[in-house]
Amino acid sequence: VMQAPHTQRRSTVGSAPVVVSEAMKKVFDHVQRLCRADIPVLITGETGTGKEVVARAIHQGSPRGEHPFVAVNCAALPGQLVESTLFGHEKGAFTGADRRAEGVFREADGGTVFLDEIGELAPGAQAALLRVLETKKVTRARAAQRDPALGGHGPE
Repeated sequence: VMQAPHTQRRSTVGSAPVVVSEAMKKVFDHVQRLCRADIPVLITGETGTGKEVVARAIHQGSPRGEHPFVAVNCAALPGQLVESTLFGHEKGAFTGADRRAEGVFREADGGTVFLDEIGELAPGAQAALLRVLETKKVTRARAAQRDPALGGHGPE
């Protein structure tokens, strides 16, 4: 768990953050180590402290940096569409599902999914997300089989 400091002065040169405060220098020391790890990372902090900046830095410095970075504000997702947005759905899975949707994990295709405001998800959605993190597999609504969630491979 990384805690983003409450205060941060940040500017950017290109896409690389310019780190000024000692607290952020410590955070970016952790970022350098995390770039070499293939594990889920929980980044905590108040709104505006740079959680997404930290997540992008980890993404860009890792082998996943060659693949998409997909950011999702979980608080902005309508409750009835959370799991469909995150995990995808098959055509006809629910009223209005007129085509298959891949979901953000498949959109990332071997890259990084940044879930902001994850605490705003309903407990059922959090449990489903935990399952994806544990198994690294995602099931679209009404799918007959599981697809790898991370790594960009096809159906098993």
